[in-house]
Parts: sequence; C-alpha cells; structure tokens
Amino acid sequence: MNIIVLVKQVPDTDKVKIDPESGTMVREGFEAVMNTFDLHALELALRIKEMVGGSVRVISMGPPNTEDILREALALGADRATLVSDRIFAGSDTLATSLVLKRAIERYEFDLILAGEKATDGETGQVGPEVGAMMNLPVITYVSKLLDIKKDSLIVERSVEDGLEEWEVRLPALLTVSRSVSEPRFPTLSGKKRALKMDIETLGFSDLGLKADQVGLRGSPTRVVKVFNVSVTRKADMYEGKRVSEGIDRVVEILRRFSR
Repeated sequence: MNIIVLVKQVPDTDKVKIDPESGTMVREGFEAVMNTFDLHALELALRIKEMVGGSVRVISMGPPNTEDILREALALGADRATLVSDRIFAGSDTLATSLVLKRAIERYEFDLILAGEKATDGETGQVGPEVGAMMNLPVITYVSKLLDIKKDSLIVERSVEDGLEEWEVRLPALLTVSRSVSEPRFPTLSGKKRALKMDIETLGFSDLGLKADQVGLRGSPTRVVKVFNVSVTRKADMYEGKRVSEGIDRVVEILRRFSR
C-alpha cells in the first residue's frame, strides 16, 4: 500500500506571535518541531506498511528549514520525503495551503493519505478534509483506531462527541487521526544515519501549475485580522452559616426569572 502522510512544522511553544500587519504567524525565533498529531499519523502509516507492505512518503509545505522534520520522519521509517517550499506560498490560509498540497500529492501514486486531526499552531482541523474534498476522495476525520485492512478498503473507529462510530472506507481515501490511533516510536541511531544520506525532493511554485492569485495572501479568502486573549470574569455571592437559607432563596429567584 502506498501511503502519503501530510506533516507540518510548528513552533515548539504555545507563545506564538502574530504579525499585526499581515495577520500571519511570526515563526522566526522559535524552535520548530513536527506537529504532534502528524507524528501519530506517521506512526499509523508505518504500522500499515509493516502489516501489508508498500511505501510511506511524507509531504510538508513550509520554509526551507522544514527539511528538519522531514528528516525526522525519514529517521522514523518513512521511505521518501517531499518539501513544498516557495516564498510565494507565505501567508496561505487553509484553502490555499490545501490547494498547494493537492497539486503536490497528484504527482505521486497513492492508496491512502493520512494527516493529523489538526495542527497545534492553528487548530482549525481544516487542511486534511479540504485536501480530500479537492481530490474528490472519501474523508473520515477523528479516526481513533484501525480495526481491519481489506484488499480495497479499511475499517476504522471514529471518535465523536457521544461515542464511537465504526466505518468502512473504500480506497483511495484520506483519514485524519487523533492521538489515540497510535503511540509514536522513537528513531533509532541507524534510522538517523539513514535519514542524513537520503535526498528530499523539493517542489516550488513553478512545479505545481498554479497561478499567483491562488496562493499566499492573494489566494487566501480568509486571514487573521486580530488576535486577543479572552478573559472570563464571574461575580460570586457566598452564603455561609445562618445565611445559607438566604442563598437558597436567591438561587430559586434566579431560576424562576430565567424559566419565564
């Protein structure tokens, strides 16, 4: 089975900064790591390869230093890696990013695309499903367990608010996975040495057949215009000792008022 895993480089901090003029994240000055949820997607891909054979390719869109997380993926066991990088992509929202990734994925043969359910620096959970929709693939989100692998389909468990669902999805398909789907392995020394020697394919704007107004800020119908912290304040009335009955009467009064 040929599997493509979408991975993203994110800042290794929750103290992200936003450029007030462009509304884009300031990524300079922070150590970068692979998005946690994507590590779980990669682990699932590697386990499927170990069970049924095939290959795993990781694809990431980002600046040149994104190569670091791609080499990490190679050290963990991925067979090939592709970096999609060009300054014109800067500022792309989820729609523009999904279009770029779609064009990159279409260059390769695949049976399955895996991605983390969301990225820790944005938490929209949109890119995976958008890529699948653009490619007219069946999409299942929040996959928490792989139950079975058949000749041309997978059976998976999906976590939803009120329980679990069991789905069978025909391949090719795209799945976004939660942390519970797998426990990522650690890279070995031999894996790290192997990764350092491997070539990483790089694709730029001119390789994907896109127009300038389809990517970056120009190609993004949405953008961040303001970021602020929400503070929640509540007034508390305390009734103790002999005043408890007074507090009960107050609560009853409030409940009656809102039930009208």
